[in-house]
Amino acid sequence: MSRRELPFEERVALVTGGTSGIGAACARMLAARGARVRVTGRDTERGAEVVESIRADGGAAAFTAGDVRETSFCERLVEDTVASFGRIDVLVNNAGIYVAATALETTDAQWDETLDTNLSAVFRLSRAALRPMLDQGHGAIVNVASDWGLGGGERAVAYCASKGGLVLLTRAMALDHARDGIRINAVCPTDTDTPMMLDEFRQRGVSAELGRRESGAAIPMGRMAEAEEVAEAVCFLASDAAGFLTGLALPIDGGATAGFGEHRPPAPRTGDSG
Repeated sequence: MSRRELPFEERVALVTGGTSGIGAACARMLAARGARVRVTGRDTERGAEVVESIRADGGAAAFTAGDVRETSFCERLVEDTVASFGRIDVLVNNAGIYVAATALETTDAQWDETLDTNLSAVFRLSRAALRPMLDQGHGAIVNVASDWGLGGGERAVAYCASKGGLVLLTRAMALDHARDGIRINAVCPTDTDTPMMLDEFRQRGVSAELGRRESGAAIPMGRMAEAEEVAEAVCFLASDAAGFLTGLALPIDGGATAGFGEHRPPAPRTGDSG
């Protein structure tokens, strides 16, 4: 393969929420393009399956189980990645959860868990990864936000607050490190066909078939996103091909954010708690 086909050769990537959905697609795609990948999540069995699939395709990967809401785990995860692979070039902050609730329906515990997982964990893990990236003079962080981080949605108070905060966290960190060789961007997917999305359909008492049809009908292109389509955007933003892009919040939404007034997608689920 040529260098163009292996844009992440000799580079190291860390992917959170990497045991299914968008995170697993990112881990596999980065590995297929040359990266050595550290995958993390809370499901050890699924994490092992992702790593085994990467190795079976000739890639290099390792799995670390843990909870990114814990500051000590974030610090240790980055330290272990650098100790094992010698560096960290790419961080994909994908872990996330969704609670379908208005402000009146949202409990303190649900609010805290959503903000801790979707926003605070990204801050803590990015802070930990920025230290070795600064020493290297090179790095890329890609945060998986949501199109509902760009515009609000019904019965998604904690989720929208966390993803909106994530978009601005991305932009603020990008400005802080624009001259350090470190680029920080976000992708903002709409409804994506992942196990997390299908689980939400089940919780609502909606079949997978009906859920996909209703979600797709609310998106201008007439269908949900695929995890691999989001992963393609993540890999692009993490690569040297996006060398002059930082602070970007890129919608991956089939045209949904082109006209929120006309096309209002139902509650998107874009991260994977692992």
